[in-house]
Amino acid sequence: MKKNLLRKLIGVVTSFGIMTTCQTFGVMAADSELSDDIVVLYTNDVHTYIDGALSYDVVAAIKDDLQTKYKYVLLADAGDHIQGTAYGAMDKGESIIRMMNEADYDAATLGNHEFDYNMSGCLNAIEHAEFEYVSCNFYKESDGVRGENVLDSYTLFDCGDEKVAFVGITTPETFSKSTPAYFQDENGRLIYNISGGDDGAALRRDLQDAIDSAEAEGATTIIALGHLGTDSSSSPWTSKETISAVSGLDAFIDGHSHSTIKGEKISDKDGKDVVLTQTGEYFKRIGMMVIDSETGNIETDFIEYDKEKQTLSSSLYDGTEVISQEAVRKIKDDWISEIEEKLGKTIGKASVTFDNYDADGKRLVRSEETNTGDFAADALYYLFDNMDLDVDVAVMNGGGIRNKAITGDISYKTCKDIHPFGNVACLQKVSGQQILDMLEWGAQNAGVSEAGSFLHVSGIKYKIDTSVPNTIQKGDMDLWVGGPSVYRVFDVMVYNKETNSWNELDLKAEYNLAGYNYTLRNLGDGYSMLSGAVNVLDYVMEDYMVLANYIEGFENKTVEADNSPLMKKYSGFSVDYGRLNGSGRITIVDGKAVPEITEKPEEVTTTSAATVSSESTTTTTTTTTNSSTVASSPATGHNDLTAVYFVILMISGCMISVMVMRDKKKN
Repeated sequence: MKKNLLRKLIGVVTSFGIMTTCQTFGVMAADSELSDDIVVLYTNDVHTYIDGALSYDVVAAIKDDLQTKYKYVLLADAGDHIQGTAYGAMDKGESIIRMMNEADYDAATLGNHEFDYNMSGCLNAIEHAEFEYVSCNFYKESDGVRGENVLDSYTLFDCGDEKVAFVGITTPETFSKSTPAYFQDENGRLIYNISGGDDGAALRRDLQDAIDSAEAEGATTIIALGHLGTDSSSSPWTSKETISAVSGLDAFIDGHSHSTIKGEKISDKDGKDVVLTQTGEYFKRIGMMVIDSETGNIETDFIEYDKEKQTLSSSLYDGTEVISQEAVRKIKDDWISEIEEKLGKTIGKASVTFDNYDADGKRLVRSEETNTGDFAADALYYLFDNMDLDVDVAVMNGGGIRNKAITGDISYKTCKDIHPFGNVACLQKVSGQQILDMLEWGAQNAGVSEAGSFLHVSGIKYKIDTSVPNTIQKGDMDLWVGGPSVYRVFDVMVYNKETNSWNELDLKAEYNLAGYNYTLRNLGDGYSMLSGAVNVLDYVMEDYMVLANYIEGFENKTVEADNSPLMKKYSGFSVDYGRLNGSGRITIVDGKAVPEITEKPEEVTTTSAATVSSESTTTTTTTTTNSSTVASSPATGHNDLTAVYFVILMISGCMISVMVMRDKKKN
């Protein structure tokens, strides 16, 4: 707060306002003419999308404009602002922080992706910020004992007779959705932690303590600046659950789930209404909150860009012209130009469209297969296969795939838009059981909600039965602890490069698994079942370069639906980039699916485990198991349903025959 106050004083001394490209501010209105109402502008989950119609130069200009009408205007961010595209990754968020400083942000909290450049990268961003970072539940730890908080729990702003407090909250999912190793020393001992608790009690206790402290310091309006989200997969740490378990909040500016919540009233522990709001993602809208100075009533709305009219619209903000603050715009434009120069070189083309969203704008990549997911996993498989390493399976977590529709020319920047994190390719030796457990962990929310841990695959295919409840054993930090009582994942088949066929996953066999250090080495997204896996080759190539390397392997460097170099090398490899929903490697069923029937079962090489018998199973490679092992394996389960389906089909056939005969008699 001291840094921000000093900066404001310097700004007042040097100028009365900054000229904008689209409007010039006149003489500041007399103080008596300004409204005593308090305005809070807010953003969340910007993820470094700075090149759209709304950006930091626009929100800065809007804040300047509002200061000609209101005495008190604050600007805050609810996390995930330094990572997401090449504009963040190329200098680990440094330019983003410069823009936020120049835009005159007053406060921010840490999202889980603020930790993506490791702990030192996160702390470096905090150090260079001229605004206050706050978090009530991010703390230091030593030998299992909690130490002091890394940041202040809240920050206070004097607004005349009122005091506004922003209380910061960081999602406990950070531990698994960032990289657990970043919170540990070289011996694996925790030196940083984020409170949560299996039931959310630890998080709520820290928040309540912060609220009580802010009240004791004179806060009249307390706003949670939280990065918790509303997704059910984030339970028990969602913003709604948290609000209902504490008292004293007036509003909650949320992030993390990329939800669009203009202003929803949630009852707190005492039955008082708390206004919950979240702007969505990627600077698509700017949030605006007005706190009535007399009644304390809170109104919220979005400032949105009308693409057709090329104007701004909001019920709370009366400006319609898209304005831009010159100082921020210069930083932005110079940085965009520099990135374009570095990464704009065309390296290939795509005749297909790679996407992760359906026609209605629904994001698919965290809940089901997409062609981009297949492409990203295949790029990993191709990398190690082309190095003559014995890769069996490659996996790519859906949370690491960030692009929207991509077609035509592909540059390094395009690849960076798909993979903005700077993770590095690795190869590890794991067991079939670990692979099964990985797939199960990634599928735990399938059919219910999104999860960044959802796995896209290459060299393997599997099915998910969403009618089977998720019974995975989880630890306090949302990490894998033990397997489920019944697996949702079944019919797991691994591609055999020697026979160009598909074999059932052998839980006792060893496989070479390709992926990125985030998932394989650092247990990101909670994949702790890989702890202790044997490293084959580590830190081979950065993620976006893995994609570029794969593109260069295509004929004429042009990616078409079915011209993958993997297909040319392995005839049985399944690739179809022409379909948004991918190549059919992941099948999601709800328990009602009937096994596919083929007229010539003796010619089928991808036999499901449900139809394997002891006479028909043979050992083709070291990773093929005998039928008795497969039959008892949860990876290839559901065998008991086969007989039932067969009986149902037989009875149905008989009934149809009887009905036909009766119909003939009637006619």
